[in-house]
Amino acid sequence: MVHFISFVTLALSGMAIASPLRRAPNLVVSLSTNAASISSVDDISLVATVENTSDQDIKVLKFGTVLDNKLPTNSFTVTRGGQSVPFTGIQVQLSMTDLTEDSFVVIPAGQSVTATHTNIGPLYKFHGLGVGSFSFAPRQDFQVASADSVVTDIADTLRVVVGSSSVDVNVTTDVTKRDLELERDLEKRAKVTCSTSSYSSFISASYTEGKALASLAANYISSRGTSDSLFKAYFGATTSTKPYTVFSTVASESSSTRTLSCTDPYAVCGNGVIAYTVTSTTNIYYCSIFYNEVTTSRLCSGTTVASRNIRGGTTLHELTHALSGTTDVGYGCSYDQSLATSSPTRAMSNADNYNVRIKAL
Repeated sequence: MVHFISFVTLALSGMAIASPLRRAPNLVVSLSTNAASISSVDDISLVATVENTSDQDIKVLKFGTVLDNKLPTNSFTVTRGGQSVPFTGIQVQLSMTDLTEDSFVVIPAGQSVTATHTNIGPLYKFHGLGVGSFSFAPRQDFQVASADSVVTDIADTLRVVVGSSSVDVNVTTDVTKRDLELERDLEKRAKVTCSTSSYSSFISASYTEGKALASLAANYISSRGTSDSLFKAYFGATTSTKPYTVFSTVASESSSTRTLSCTDPYAVCGNGVIAYTVTSTTNIYYCSIFYNEVTTSRLCSGTTVASRNIRGGTTLHELTHALSGTTDVGYGCSYDQSLATSSPTRAMSNADNYNVRIKAL
């Protein structure tokens, strides 16, 4: 039976930040393009410059920012004529205790770093809106720590909203749908896909446990309401029914076509990635560190809310991507709670807020 953890313990567990910065740093992001008008989405090339205008060196988590130009993650907000262009790439889930130095980039005080983005065509649904002028703006949430922080000691990082500028690119001819490139060819199969029986069983168990956790959370919200302190800790001061709907949708999930796989066909695993969801297919892929996670029953005997290492919670997180279109705004208890305070709307869209919050039940 899952027990309730006191709200005081929950709140305290998420507040500590390793090697805190003396004050919140200032980051400014600017974008440029090699050509303002191109014939094909294949020719889109954006250069992002991130400037540290503060008086201290900082370490920036790259995932899901303009500094991540290697993985097919969501670095930009793309619009055309005020309409949003949906993201079709990959949403990753991170283990904050398994990050490596390669997960970060250090920006010295008063200096800047740049990252060039190409192969953008497969990452957004350009074909849905047709040819024309597309506006690209960098995602504005960064997670940072002091430059001397030891990665293995970083449980959570500080949330920073950056200043930024956008750039327009006119695509005149070709916006045909592009697919993400596989690292290797794999047969498309449904349900749990894994040749290692122990991994297959682990994934299946996490799926069952994730749905059970979602059901528990939905029932909790239904009985306690949105004024409950635990609800507010992760979703803020809101009366929205979205968290209940997201949990209920996961609880009732019954797809026979979605892949849950122990393979890594897009070569995303590594540097602290636990699992990822391909937005365009809603297929879920699990990385090696996922199999170190524990059952729900261990929450009260051997792990903590802040550890975020319950296997059912990981699958619940990924299913919120697949079923409700949640995003990866940021990760970690203190980050999630600060997001709930500053922007309940964004907290309700952040998959980690559902993953962490459920583990408090």
